[in-house]
Amino acid sequence: MEKLIISLIFIVILSSLSIAIPRGYARKQGPVDTENAWFQNICRGKEKVAKLHFYVQDLLSGENTTVYEVARASITSNSPTAFAQVRVLDDLLTAEPDINSEVVGRVQGLITSADLETSALAMNLNFVFTSGQYSGSTISILGRNEIMNKERELPVVGGTGVFRFARGYAITSTHAYNVETSYGILEYTIYVTYIDDSSMRLPADM
Repeated sequence: MEKLIISLIFIVILSSLSIAIPRGYARKQGPVDTENAWFQNICRGKEKVAKLHFYVQDLLSGENTTVYEVARASITSNSPTAFAQVRVLDDLLTAEPDINSEVVGRVQGLITSADLETSALAMNLNFVFTSGQYSGSTISILGRNEIMNKERELPVVGGTGVFRFARGYAITSTHAYNVETSYGILEYTIYVTYIDDSSMRLPADM
């Protein structure tokens, strides 16, 4: 009988340890728990909608060039659409069409001629805002731009800073283009939904 009691006590002790170990381990995962709480806090937040309007200064040649070719295929030179040409850009964003108007940021990314029959670009762009209420935040756009159309629509796929969890779309058009100097001015209007930044603050005890 005494042996049976000792065995039962031993089993109870082992059971307690098996329960306590995972709980103790979970408590050590502070950053993970905090991140989860932060995520849940965001999901409960209110969404805002913003309309952003600005101009992109696209300089393909000259002293202040901001668009450079980085790759091309054997077909590119003879292709009517410059198929397989890859370019990287770091264009200025301005509040008005004039390049000397207020600077609001830069757009950086890759553009690829990705259609054999139509002049269309595969766009991978990050709009980096450097002034105003969105300074330090970015919006990412990824999609197809059929450049000969008067207006083109591109999806907003994400963002950082104020624009975490961003989604929406952008309408772009060619405001002006000088063939001789390869200087283009592109107009962008972005409609973006994002989480209210006040809901992104962690509780004081986190």
